[in-house]
Amino acid sequence: MGSLGAVLKHPNDLFPLLKLKRAMKHAEKQIPPEPHWGFCYSMLHKVSRSFALVIQQLDANLRNAVCIFYLVLRALDTVEDDTSIATDVKVPILIAFHRHIYDQEWHFACGEKDYKVLMDQFHHVSTAFLELGESFQEAIEDITKRMGAGMAKFILKEVETVDDYDEYCHYVAGLVGLGLSKLFHASGTEDLLSDDLSNSMGLFLQKTNIIRDYLEDINEVPKSRMFWPRQIWSKYVIKLEDLKYEENSEKAVQCLNDMVTNALIHVEDCLIYMAALRDPAIFRFCAIPQVMAIGTLALCYNNIEVFRSVVKMRRGLTAKVIDQTKTIADVYGAFFDFSCILKSKVDMNDPNAEKTRSRLNAIQKTCRDSGLLNKRKSYVVKSNPRYNTAFIVMLIIILSVIFAYLCAKRSN
Repeated sequence: MGSLGAVLKHPNDLFPLLKLKRAMKHAEKQIPPEPHWGFCYSMLHKVSRSFALVIQQLDANLRNAVCIFYLVLRALDTVEDDTSIATDVKVPILIAFHRHIYDQEWHFACGEKDYKVLMDQFHHVSTAFLELGESFQEAIEDITKRMGAGMAKFILKEVETVDDYDEYCHYVAGLVGLGLSKLFHASGTEDLLSDDLSNSMGLFLQKTNIIRDYLEDINEVPKSRMFWPRQIWSKYVIKLEDLKYEENSEKAVQCLNDMVTNALIHVEDCLIYMAALRDPAIFRFCAIPQVMAIGTLALCYNNIEVFRSVVKMRRGLTAKVIDQTKTIADVYGAFFDFSCILKSKVDMNDPNAEKTRSRLNAIQKTCRDSGLLNKRKSYVVKSNPRYNTAFIVMLIIILSVIFAYLCAKRSN
């Protein structure tokens, strides 16, 4: 749960945090008894607890398909991410990965910690995959094949232009959006939404991750991973790694703001996609990561800490997003609130200030034009007192009860 200091500073985070903790414990109890399915869901909790929580809300058949889809692509991504694998070994594996998912004997030693376990025991994933319906299998195979080929292409090619950047993000995330749309349609619960909208859902998430993970990627051992397009960063520094040095702080922040502005271009498509969803569980599954993404961009924008340490939303705010994102009105409200935060941070001396404000204005207009902002839960912009008196009183009572219990136990 969030640290005591953070909860004291944001007392309204407490109940969403408690609900999140309870929901995670409940999700962990839903692991199926069959060994292969048990492995898959246990692994899902280890590599992405938040994803494992949201996926539990889906219908059983769709939940199993999405779980396997995620683990297959996570395994593919583990191969791509492992910079210790020689290119002549890595590329053929990426290209053939869509065939390996049918082979219950296949595994490959790579990755670290939980990802290594996933790769070593990949036969469990293959066994579960083979139990899915044919339409689910075809969708997963198709996306895995296209993604593996795209990853292989960019192992041999750097991200030079913004078009390259969009193409890379399409392969590693836009295709996930297309695949999920196919799985939703195959389950009979949603219409098949357009590839362009599905692609934007993936690109917005991926670009947010690439921006947030600059320092981790640039410091990767034995070889840096560089996904920021040269066409953007070369306007500010000579080498991409120069952004992390203190003497380049001003240029680094300008480059960061340029990257965030580029990511914002996908927001309106994402809002259209989410507004078209009918199933409440699928809606929450799609909407929560998107709200987290716009919140993360609001935190990263104009923030030099992106080049110094890990920047992420506090756990209490994450819990609020998960708890309060239930309808499209909640999504419009969150995007409006976070875009307000972003706009308040725009320095008009920034070289991309006008473009940034223009894109934020477009997002806010879309949210206002929905006519649903009056129904939103505004949990971002409105200011709360630093310490809530009722919360402090409650905390003192709880601590007093715990202290009395410990004293009684010691005397016994």
